[in-house]
Amino acid sequence: MGKKTLVLYPSLVVGHLTPMVELAKALLRRGLAALIAVVDPPDADAVSAAAVARLAAANPDRLLPLPAPASPDVGVHPVRRSLDTLRLANPALRDLRSLRAGPGGVDALLLDMFCVDALDVAAELAVPAYFFFPSAASDLAVFLNLPYFYPTVPSFREMVRDAPVRCCPGMPPIRAADMLQTVQDKESEAAKVRLYQFKRMAEGAGILVNTFDWLEPTALKALHTGVCVPGRLTPRVYCIGPLVNGSNRGQSGGGGGGGGERHECLAWLDAQPKRGVVFLCFGSMGAFSAAQLQEIARGLESSGHRFLWAVRSPREEQSQFPEPDLERQLPAGFIERTKGRGMVVKNWAPQSEVVQHEAVASFVTHCGWNSTLEAITAGLPMICWPLYAEQSMNKVFLVEEMKIAVEMEGYGELVKAEEVKAKVRLVMDAEEGKTLRERLVVTKEMAFGGYQGRRVF
Repeated sequence: MGKKTLVLYPSLVVGHLTPMVELAKALLRRGLAALIAVVDPPDADAVSAAAVARLAAANPDRLLPLPAPASPDVGVHPVRRSLDTLRLANPALRDLRSLRAGPGGVDALLLDMFCVDALDVAAELAVPAYFFFPSAASDLAVFLNLPYFYPTVPSFREMVRDAPVRCCPGMPPIRAADMLQTVQDKESEAAKVRLYQFKRMAEGAGILVNTFDWLEPTALKALHTGVCVPGRLTPRVYCIGPLVNGSNRGQSGGGGGGGGERHECLAWLDAQPKRGVVFLCFGSMGAFSAAQLQEIARGLESSGHRFLWAVRSPREEQSQFPEPDLERQLPAGFIERTKGRGMVVKNWAPQSEVVQHEAVASFVTHCGWNSTLEAITAGLPMICWPLYAEQSMNKVFLVEEMKIAVEMEGYGELVKAEEVKAKVRLVMDAEEGKTLRERLVVTKEMAFGGYQGRRVF
């Protein structure tokens, strides 16, 4: 009998492409054949285009390019546009020779969570379709239940910010303000698209989640007992993580550049004391206002600690100044005054290498799940600063349930320098920081036992 063949179908978001590539590598290590079908989007941004180009260069024999579909309506919400683009690619996906059941064909189709309309292609071709969920199992439990829960309550944005939302049975409450950003207004186009997406995910033969059993027992119990999807069977959930950016060393959830040369920030870290540096990095779309950059800089300077900080141009300037002007955008004299104990890099840092460096002691992060898993596998305590998508939900689980992080209070508004200083010192100096590090030692050990022996196909 020949080896089983799987076709992986990622969405258009780099933060979803990265872990799916790692999944393909894991499947290959287990003796399976893995092909990746990638849509050429009609309006790809530079980061996405660079990521797909790197994938094509590294995996020429495993990439199945799909031609760009007709461009969906201009002006619609990005979530709607993404799902429409992927739906319009269905004919090209259907025509792939590899995508046929039976001898010489494919044994299963692995869909990204945004590729729900590809379920129709899988059904037509009689190919089993599984979903790959690149975020936390805790997010998955809430998302699967949301289409049934949300019609019974007001929009989250209409609730008191701190009102506890008890969405999925068996899951801890989440503040209304921390629920998924794109569903805050239940009548919005984005919310309706996401609820459609979450409901269709339950049609899959199973869901592969980028997590490990020990990390999220509460969510996994809810998923396994079937309480998340009322009135029908919940698809079987498989923990296959942590899948982190390993061989393709670039910034998790983004990146670009890097090439084969070692980044200068790694040489700078080599000269720093062991566990002496705070690392600040906020993903491929993590940008702050000009005022917030000033506050972060002042907080880092007054903390007295060494730091490595990846800075993007302020949100309001990115279209005009994609390359940050550090002398203008940071406080006068900041670069000179912190020279030696601080380093600021423009736009991008090789995050997966940085978090593994022995000089790094803590990580100020946007709580994207790729970044979170990289921190966990490096044993780094996190200071959570959510910015978009489900990151506020991840913050809740990391701080309140897993207890491996602390919250940067005031996120979503202007976080003052005093708060930045206080949280850096708490994690680096205080007893609470020591407790976090001790718990991360255990969490890291459990992470590396997560994927061993698990079989899905």
